[in-house]
Amino acid sequence: MESDRDLGIRAIGRHRGVSVLAAFVVLAVAACAQSNDQPKEARRPQQAGQPVNPITMAGHMAAARANAVVGDQRAVQAHVKAATDDITRSMRIPDSSRPIDHEAARAAVRPIAGVRTSIWLDRTNFVVMVGSQQQRSMAMIDQVCLALEPLGDTLAVVVNVQDVTAKNADGATTLSRNCQLQEGERALLQAKREVDVVPAELRNQFKQQQRK
Repeated sequence: MESDRDLGIRAIGRHRGVSVLAAFVVLAVAACAQSNDQPKEARRPQQAGQPVNPITMAGHMAAARANAVVGDQRAVQAHVKAATDDITRSMRIPDSSRPIDHEAARAAVRPIAGVRTSIWLDRTNFVVMVGSQQQRSMAMIDQVCLALEPLGDTLAVVVNVQDVTAKNADGATTLSRNCQLQEGERALLQAKREVDVVPAELRNQFKQQQRK
């Protein structure tokens, strides 16, 4: 039989163990609360044109080989497709198997605050008309692109935002950007289309002549 001293030592050990566990629980809860208090960053549209991550690519290739050994062809195809998608996105090549339906796109952007109407100029250029200069912004383009993402590959789409309330030529200038690229960039073989009736170069020349 254990002595009173041994029983006391064991009881103290259990008490300390419970105390340590409780301390860990308190710290974990505090960490979760702190992370919840931190402001969440706004979701950004998908991005293309970035260098392929070699670690991610190596992971896909290793997983494909491992699944090939056990005969899981579906998993092999999934990893090969993921690796191929990473390469094509890095090369700024739109996925032709995921085109965006034009009418579905118009319906998707209709609920966005500030959007008056929208129209497709061609299979690439999507014009969205807004009701103020503040809404003619890159933030509005982000909202439009996020609304289109569930419909297909937005790398094939250039969003053009126009202010229908503009009072002068500068205010009426169209703001354009490919959904997944930086301003001024286009996907592979995607031509830049002049959307404005009066090109920016001609407007600048006219302003310079007025100053003389």
